[in-house]
Amino acid sequence: MFGNYRPALGSLFYFLGALMLGLYFVFAAVQGDYGLFKRIEVTAEHQALATELATLDAQVAEMENLTRRLSDTFLDLDLLDQQARDVLGLIRSDEIVIR
Repeated sequence: MFGNYRPALGSLFYFLGALMLGLYFVFAAVQGDYGLFKRIEVTAEHQALATELATLDAQVAEMENLTRRLSDTFLDLDLLDQQARDVLGLIRSDEIVIR
């Protein structure tokens, strides 16, 4: 009578071991270094950095445009006038300054 419980106990340990191993792999697939949560985090970081890169590219293009407009080969008189007013505080003789 006690001989019948031995195979059932061995299959129970086998089943529990397989279950634990399966749970470990599921946990690693979801929260591991290469899991789903990490992939979502990396994707969100990629999108944020791509947005920041686009903003910085626009700023660089604006600065390059301003630099070209003030270069020796191309002179934009309106930009030069604006820079003289902003940096040096100059005004024209026909203007009135109200403080």
